[in-house]
Amino acid sequence: MHWTEMKKDELERQFSPSWWSHRMSADDVIKAHVKALKEGRFVSGGGSDYRQKSGWGTGTERARGLAQTLLNVPYGQGDGEKLDVYIPSTTSLDVPLVIYLHGGYWQFLSKEESGFMAVPLINKGVVVVAVGYDIAPKGNMDLMVSQVRRSVVSVIQQYSHISGLYLCGHSAGAHLAAMVLSTDWSQYNITPQIKGAFLVSGIYDLLPILSTYVNDPLKMTEEVAVRNSPSKLVPQLKLSSSSCHIVVAVAENDSPEFRKQSEEYYKTLGESGLNVTLEDVPNTDHFSIIEQLVDGEYHLTKLLFKMMGKS
Repeated sequence: MHWTEMKKDELERQFSPSWWSHRMSADDVIKAHVKALKEGRFVSGGGSDYRQKSGWGTGTERARGLAQTLLNVPYGQGDGEKLDVYIPSTTSLDVPLVIYLHGGYWQFLSKEESGFMAVPLINKGVVVVAVGYDIAPKGNMDLMVSQVRRSVVSVIQQYSHISGLYLCGHSAGAHLAAMVLSTDWSQYNITPQIKGAFLVSGIYDLLPILSTYVNDPLKMTEEVAVRNSPSKLVPQLKLSSSSCHIVVAVAENDSPEFRKQSEEYYKTLGESGLNVTLEDVPNTDHFSIIEQLVDGEYHLTKLLFKMMGKS
């Protein structure tokens, strides 16, 4: 069934990722997710054993203890336009940099829970930048997209010596990362050479969520949704990011509509001749697929290392 034929309650169910986790209840999986990203103390549930591996008990707090950090670095004039930088102790000039854009349906979470993936990356000599942006209702979709684009420009200007720039975004953050890849950079007087992008369990067509609870704080019109849908901007992405290796990752236990969004976006990018890979990650849900990036042995972490030549 196409989403346009769904009743409102079914559409809302399809775009409520917490309902689809096999590990624990919808409320519990969200609480556990925030705790995991922030503190790295994982709440067991559903018999999953991935948290038992050595090296767990890590999260943003742990990353801040391991790395040199520059916190609340402004990239614009707005209060919310700040980023956190996690710096490895390396003398190498060949330093890749990953920009992480957090999820939370454009209305939850912040950069304060977004440093977790620095834990394995700083050990490999990679700089990690967690970007803050004005979530709804303070920020609207046009503003958020503009903010993440400007954050990338600011990072390039501050770290001109990096060997490669990479993007990673989860859920709403994957949408924002795809919007960065689809930027017409002519108005910014700089064209970032983004080598790789990890788009994890993202939304690439905003039209289906217009009539759901997700849009209540966003207040998007159809025009705004179309303008900010990466699926409609693939020609611009091809112009701006043709040399970028894009990994579209989706969780086995994402909802059918979330999985469909990833599969269709992957297909559209591939048909446009772009370098794109689809990673369907087994035994994961919408939350665990990103939480596990604190683990250097996790499939997506190893893929990221490989992309950077750090494996």
